[in-house]
Amino acid sequence: MTEMKALKKELRNQALARRDALPVDWRIEASLQMAEMAASIPVEPGMIVSAFWPMRSEVDSRPMMFALRDRGARICLPAILDKTTIVFRELVRGAEMVEMSFGTAGPAEDAEVLDPELMLIPLAAFDRRGHRIGYGAGYYDRAIARLHERGMRPRMIGIAFDCQEVPLVPDEPHDVIIPEILTESGLRRFGSAL
Repeated sequence: MTEMKALKKELRNQALARRDALPVDWRIEASLQMAEMAASIPVEPGMIVSAFWPMRSEVDSRPMMFALRDRGARICLPAILDKTTIVFRELVRGAEMVEMSFGTAGPAEDAEVLDPELMLIPLAAFDRRGHRIGYGAGYYDRAIARLHERGMRPRMIGIAFDCQEVPLVPDEPHDVIIPEILTESGLRRFGSAL
């Protein structure tokens, strides 16, 4: 393992340990507060928004995604196809949800695959520059790169708790900077944010 990968792994583990230590009741309240803050995010009817079904001690993004859906957004969730690829399948009322990798759930294979215009991205750790550490598999970096290759530039908002902030995320050439991060303290915008 390279020194940079080892450092990222250590920062990830520390941030996730802090997140895991948050009381469950507090995480629920903070997630609901973040859903209220998301009301300031402009969404037009039919806009495609990728979200994520929460796993372990992540921000519970369900209130946020359902509020966006109530405002007319089409919601999609990541589905892992193989060791390198995720696609975003539409989440519709009454459709079957299936187990996905990492202990999460998502729409079944028959759900429509969509290209998000707004991406709510789970984070393991982040810094004040918008650099992020994911869970280490690189799925989002590759999915965003594929969208960019096709000329699409979705608005990206990282979702995390304040305790997941680290002083500095080491930069790697393939890293995608997230221009906005929503925590229980509010929506932070960085240099290239909208």
